[in-house]
Amino acid sequence: MGNRSNRMKEGLMMRYCQLYTGQQMPVLGMGFYQVPVLETSKVASQAIEIGYRLFDTAYYYGNEQGVGQAVRQSGLPRQDFFITSKVNSSGYLATKQAIKQALDKMQLDYLDLMLIHWMVPDYMGTYRAMEEAVSKGYVRAIGLSNFGRQEIETVLSACRVRPAVLQSECHLFHQQGAMRAYTQQVGIQFEGWAPFAEGRREIFQHPAVAAMARRYGKSVAQVLLAFLMQEGVIVIPRTVNPSQMKENFDSLDLTLNPDDLAILRSFDEGRNLIWQENIV
Repeated sequence: MGNRSNRMKEGLMMRYCQLYTGQQMPVLGMGFYQVPVLETSKVASQAIEIGYRLFDTAYYYGNEQGVGQAVRQSGLPRQDFFITSKVNSSGYLATKQAIKQALDKMQLDYLDLMLIHWMVPDYMGTYRAMEEAVSKGYVRAIGLSNFGRQEIETVLSACRVRPAVLQSECHLFHQQGAMRAYTQQVGIQFEGWAPFAEGRREIFQHPAVAAMARRYGKSVAQVLLAFLMQEGVIVIPRTVNPSQMKENFDSLDLTLNPDDLAILRSFDEGRNLIWQENIV
């Protein structure tokens, strides 16, 4: 992962990875799934104050407007942020309109990344509209979310603009090793949602992870995030609690040793716990 750092006022260094487009994408961001619409701007502003610059929203979440408002009111240059949204429209015309609506809602001149949220029936038509948005400067990079390898290969075989990012479920119990190896091979950055497995399997009370956290003087959440980031995964944990935002942000200064990485890899079950139960 990346070669650029920004010092935040807390003294931590944000880390970045470079996409094939040349864009620098923060390795740690904020997800906005299920963040209440009326709270979104406040939550995003609190995250900005802590040091977050990567925000992940979607048409499906209904809170794009609040994210855009916080970015505009932050007083920081637009280029300091990396803003992702996702469309779930099927086909070229519907997606062309959806991209325009996203920019209008957020009142931003461009998005850093636009993803297809899940496999809609005419995902190639959707992808064509996103390619056009890149050519017009509305979107800097495009990618896929919750796609399988076969569909990714279909996109790669026919696209004019290669996908820059694949976003999928990724956490201690579903580490996506095969998919991560594949995306690395074809030059796509892997980004993981639900890094805490949405609390499944009592992940925050996991004995081995809790013992590891005590040794490092960190929390279980910080160990889980640091692990995924060291594995090359961009993580977008979700919380509306400022203290938890800060706790998650403080995972940036944690480096796990090789033995502990091996222990954490051993807990992989190799299957989804969340996807298809709900949409994220």
